[in-house]
Amino acid sequence: MSIWWSLHLRREAASVPLARRLLMGTMETAGVDPDISYDLSVALSEACANAVEHGGGSAHGGMSEAYRVTAYLDGETCRIEVADSGPGFPVGRSRPHTLPSRADAEHGRGLCLIEELADHVHIGNTPGHGGAVVSFDKILKWKQTAPLAAV
Repeated sequence: MSIWWSLHLRREAASVPLARRLLMGTMETAGVDPDISYDLSVALSEACANAVEHGGGSAHGGMSEAYRVTAYLDGETCRIEVADSGPGFPVGRSRPHTLPSRADAEHGRGLCLIEELADHVHIGNTPGHGGAVVSFDKILKWKQTAPLAAV
């Protein structure tokens, strides 16, 4: 069984817990192991927080006051994508720098956390449209009583 949903959210701090709660509810209903659900919810929160903080303005006329979250639970994998219409990552770099400048830094740890919590991560710009896209996936583990577990 596959489950997917997509949200178009305002770039407001209140949108971050909304996306996180929807993901957690979906995973709980499907019977995903709580530790996996928690890891993905933290990664989603970090990606959404980045979109809220950095995703404004667009060189191509996109809606700078919104960002999009899409989640797919398909078979044994969950894939999440967060896309904004901001300036994106600097052009000419093959991959954005994901390590914080200092271990005690209050900013710059979100992408690093996402990479630690997910199995595969892609960080880049939206082709031809401006804006950043952070997508990540994780192999799911299921509770023994999971109603929607992949077989």
